[in-house]
Amino acid sequence: MAKHEELPIPVFSSLEPVYGEGSQHEEAQLRFDNFKSKFIQVFGHAPHVFARSPGRVNLIGEHIDYEGYSVLPMAIRQDTIVAIRKHDEGEHEKVLRIANVNDKYSMCTYPADPDQEIDLKNHKWGHYFICGYKGYYEYAKSKGVDVGEPVGLDILVDGTVPTGSGLSSSAAFVCSSTIAIMAAFDDNFSKKEMAQLTCDCERHIGTQSGGMDQAISVMAKSGFAELIDFNPIRATDVQLPAGGTFVIANSLAESQKAVTAATNYNNRVVECRLAAIVLGIKLGMKPQEAISNVKTLSDVEGLCISFASAPDSADPVLAVKEILKEEPYTAEEIEIITEEKLTSVFRDSPTSLDVLNAAKHFKLHQRASHVYSEAKRVHAFKDTVASDLSEEDKLKKLGDLMNESHYSCSVLYECSCPELEELVNICREHGALGARLTGAGWGGCAVALVKESIVPQFILNLKERFYQSRIEKGTINKNDIGLNVFASKPSSGAAIFKF
Repeated sequence: MAKHEELPIPVFSSLEPVYGEGSQHEEAQLRFDNFKSKFIQVFGHAPHVFARSPGRVNLIGEHIDYEGYSVLPMAIRQDTIVAIRKHDEGEHEKVLRIANVNDKYSMCTYPADPDQEIDLKNHKWGHYFICGYKGYYEYAKSKGVDVGEPVGLDILVDGTVPTGSGLSSSAAFVCSSTIAIMAAFDDNFSKKEMAQLTCDCERHIGTQSGGMDQAISVMAKSGFAELIDFNPIRATDVQLPAGGTFVIANSLAESQKAVTAATNYNNRVVECRLAAIVLGIKLGMKPQEAISNVKTLSDVEGLCISFASAPDSADPVLAVKEILKEEPYTAEEIEIITEEKLTSVFRDSPTSLDVLNAAKHFKLHQRASHVYSEAKRVHAFKDTVASDLSEEDKLKKLGDLMNESHYSCSVLYECSCPELEELVNICREHGALGARLTGAGWGGCAVALVKESIVPQFILNLKERFYQSRIEKGTINKNDIGLNVFASKPSSGAAIFKF
């Protein structure tokens, strides 16, 4: 039997396999009926195919996927759906028309040209679709698939993943777009291929994505969190303890990953690469060898462990403490070690050069300490779930690991913000066994592990202690509370619908 990740994206002729039965199914059916009607209203034709991809909440393992380490997310029920009509080759206008159910997003029009460059200085919501469009063509070409001459496409999008919330609205959009395009061309690649392809796609918009968001969106299974490993991408089911529920709460500080990449997200990617190169050189590699071969902290983990190997320890953090100073490094200090200008080290990465232009110094010790300790916490989380501990002890241990993770994200990786700190503290004060920021940070959501029996009261407390003052200030509409704080069980992954 084929492994889960080697199966193609499932194709369904009804909504039940994804959205379940009863009221959830009725709600989904109404949404899809309205969606199809809107498509006909906007474009004058019915769509040929629909695709959906969910958002995700990362339970533990933050900012380590791009360093080659495993992460542990689960899909949530909120998703993005994309409908496509592929024009016939004889149709005159070769354009991509991208509309959105939400009037906040005006229609975007692009040429039907898979080689077009995306204008990163001019952020438009439709760029995320173009990521998928370019990526599909590149991948199909590499596989020898003849997709013919580019033709026009009509596209309609509907997303229920809150944007800027750290729940991967961008990955849900890129994944559903790429899968819809693939389905419109009557292709179907494996989940593993689509996870890698969509990860590569998002780099077209200028974020150096590690692959977690796309992998869980594509490969999720209902009822399970997934341990996602990279190189190659694969997913292992993780059955969470029955007595606990994850509550997701939006800090309402918007995390604009693509807009702030040079100072936030991509800055940390660069700091980690520099930390890895410096560790490699200090542990015996020649500077040029380290620059050529060391891309991530996982590449030098073995050297760090060899250095740190006391009789009862194989912890790379010990090497970080010994070798990297706690004070920030200047570019000049690093260049003395690398014997090469940093602009030369990163010459092939325009997004990294943007980071170098914006950065005054680099906190190598703190970033490496976070990555290595967080990687250990992911495996401790998985091992705890699989252990013989009582359910009570399991939940306590998982909560402790989440709290440790938040501390590391906040203090060592500095990707929190005042709103997230307030929200995490309120969660803990009202019975959360553990709470942490989730997603890239700098805004977005917190995730709290809560005993199932107290979930309704817990959510009520959050509404009173965190959201009420924001309703009064007009930051949030009272009717939107349910979109911003909710309990979630692990949901299913990407799918294609042909009705």
